[in-house]
Amino acid sequence: MRRSDLGEFEEVVLLAVAALSPGAYSVVIAEELERETGNSVSTGAVHAALQRLEQKGYLRSELGEATAERGGRRKRLFTVTALGGRVLSDVRAVRNRLWDRIIPNIRLEWS
Repeated sequence: MRRSDLGEFEEVVLLAVAALSPGAYSVVIAEELERETGNSVSTGAVHAALQRLEQKGYLRSELGEATAERGGRRKRLFTVTALGGRVLSDVRAVRNRLWDRIIPNIRLEWS
């Protein structure tokens, strides 16, 4: 596995960007994370994670078109880069291998 500097929150933000692409921006990402986790997620925390992920080269962004619903302001839209996609695939593979090694009886005891 390639060593990445991807934190847990950054991982779910990166996954949300991939799931919401091409319309991923901070507000809709925070809403998606709240819907999926059941926990409150601030747009400020998402915005900070997006900036870190972009600095690491896992995301790129561009300004979308101005819309009347946002008072003419443009949204910053995010997409996953090839490097970000490879990191997500690596993380998924490690998690899957570890889950596959857990004995089924132990899984039943958790539920």
